[in-house]
Amino acid sequence: MNWKHALTGLTASLVVVLAFSQPVLAFDEAEPTEKPVAEATEEAAPAEEAPTLTMSELYYALDNSMLFLCAVLVLFMQAGFAMVESGFNSSKNTINILFKNLMDVCVGVLVYYAVGYGLMYPGDSGNGYFGFGQFGIGSAGDPGPGVLNPQVDFLFQVAFAATAATIVSGAVAGRLKFSSYLIYSIILTGIIYPISGYWKWGGGWLDAMGFYDFAGSIVVHAVGGFAGLAGAIVLGPRIGRFKDGKSVPIPGHNIAQATLGVFILWVGWYGFNPGSQLAFAGSDNTNAVMLIAANTTLAAATGGVAAMILGWIMFGKPDISMALNGVLAGLVGITANCDSVTNTEAILIGGIAGLLVVFGILALEKLRIDDPVGAFPVHGLCGVWGGIATGIFGDYDLGVQVLGSVVIPVYAFVTMFILFLILKVIGQLRVSEEDELKGLDLSEHGMQAYH
Repeated sequence: MNWKHALTGLTASLVVVLAFSQPVLAFDEAEPTEKPVAEATEEAAPAEEAPTLTMSELYYALDNSMLFLCAVLVLFMQAGFAMVESGFNSSKNTINILFKNLMDVCVGVLVYYAVGYGLMYPGDSGNGYFGFGQFGIGSAGDPGPGVLNPQVDFLFQVAFAATAATIVSGAVAGRLKFSSYLIYSIILTGIIYPISGYWKWGGGWLDAMGFYDFAGSIVVHAVGGFAGLAGAIVLGPRIGRFKDGKSVPIPGHNIAQATLGVFILWVGWYGFNPGSQLAFAGSDNTNAVMLIAANTTLAAATGGVAAMILGWIMFGKPDISMALNGVLAGLVGITANCDSVTNTEAILIGGIAGLLVVFGILALEKLRIDDPVGAFPVHGLCGVWGGIATGIFGDYDLGVQVLGSVVIPVYAFVTMFILFLILKVIGQLRVSEEDELKGLDLSEHGMQAYH
């Protein structure tokens, strides 16, 4: 019968289980009668004590590790710039734009290492206007709270230098020779940017006057924005951009790509602004970093909303390109003062920046200056606004803020205008009309981004 076979099988299974498990149970329950000879005769080796870290060493480790992560975020912004600039331009120039962004980093790192870092931070060798400290990177000192290892300080600073250079890429897209762009990138990253950076961040004459720019609305963004304006003016507009005195928009080929680029830039800005605190350990630094991050977020969000509303009113429909530039405008405007203003003031600064970028884009069209991505309105105009807003809302002298917010951009514009003009005179600035119409991907690089 089936039930008999089942009972027999169950009984056999229990016997097997008990047979194998009983010795184990007996072994587990039995008390050992004597210790093994080796265990009885050998003494246990004392455990090695872990080295004791002082609070100074812990602070040093935290500050430098966090700054390294912030440097990575700022470097990641290059991906955002590449996507924004290529997305807002014609597909036939995609490789050229991506290549220029790549070389901004590769060439920029090397030239900033060789001369730029020493020019920007000359130490006692500077006279307030110019100086050169050393070739390459200095050696580390004693660890302590707020003390930065020169290696990580270089990583953070060179990411800023590359950012200043790559802003120009979008303003001159579609008609500048690749070789000329490399020349520009080397000179801006290695000489122009470090000298004006020294005036403020290296302890130069503007710093001595009390000029304040926390994370670079002026030192980084306005320099790149006004350099881009110089390039756009000397180059002239793209073929077909203006006809019979009227503006003829050349739509970007991939707005989805540009939008993703803006989001990447927004995330990267949390390395740009909070990282500029340069110290993270301790309650005071932690509180400052959190305020900076919140203000950065509020300004970006308000800038996007303000640009959307103004564009909607002026053009009858909401324009995502205006909103995207509004977000970036808010980020640029708050960069100089994100540690010095309240949340409400950050909203005001970002909102005004969002309005300014729309007016700036329209002003360039009236003047027939072709800036394909709005680099000057975003970084130049709103960079200046950030410097001045620091004097209006922050606890800093407004006259000094206006001075610094004018001198550094004018310096960048004049020096870059001269450079682009020289390249134009010798016939090395702009590609031929045939090459421009064909697209710089094919004419300059012999390849296409899309097949």
